[in-house]
Amino acid sequence: MENGMEKYLNETFDLSIPVNSTWEQSAVFLADRINYLIINDFSKLVQMLYRMDVSEQKIKILLKENPGSDAGRIIAALIIERQMQKIKSRQQTGRDDNNNMDETERW
Repeated sequence: MENGMEKYLNETFDLSIPVNSTWEQSAVFLADRINYLIINDFSKLVQMLYRMDVSEQKIKILLKENPGSDAGRIIAALIIERQMQKIKSRQQTGRDDNNNMDETERW
């Protein structure tokens, strides 16, 4: 899994994903938590997805196309995909997760 991904998922979703977990292992932990939120605190899940900028349209399409699939797994894959995009973007722009920026980028 990408550097920092486990930490982000652990903090955001109150999980205990081991460091250096594979994408698949992390997705299983995350899917279980998402399924819990779907049943017990759906509004919290929606807020989290909005904050993470996970595409609502993409979620709807994938859930509709995969009616017998585990919704938690589908949403977990989208969350991980989105976070990996963010990490890659930060790396390309020279920023890291600690918000270390060149002095010229600071306000």
